[in-house]
Amino acid sequence: MVRLFIFLAAAALVLLILALISALSAERVRNAPRAVWILAILLIPIAGPTAYLLWGRPISRSRRPIRRPSSPDDDPDFLRSMDSEQSRRDRQLLDEWEQDLRQDDEPDRP
Repeated sequence: MVRLFIFLAAAALVLLILALISALSAERVRNAPRAVWILAILLIPIAGPTAYLLWGRPISRSRRPIRRPSSPDDDPDFLRSMDSEQSRRDRQLLDEWEQDLRQDDEPDRP
């Protein structure tokens, strides 16, 4: 029983030191000011350090959502310009076809 108590006390001390070092070295903390987290870590055994490690630590870079560059087809202005450019090309092609058809329909005049 004494060994279990010593083990749990050592684990609580390691948890306290880990949370305290993390709180003091982090640039920003979440959900509460840094001073509140430090007081919670020091004054509330086991629950304070555990709460900080779960809810107070900043989000690690690996868990942050990756911001991907947006593709041009996400931009409504780009899509509008593509649509108008395609319409212009279609009209131009249609005009050329109509002109070719008119020339083919005209009888050859000597």
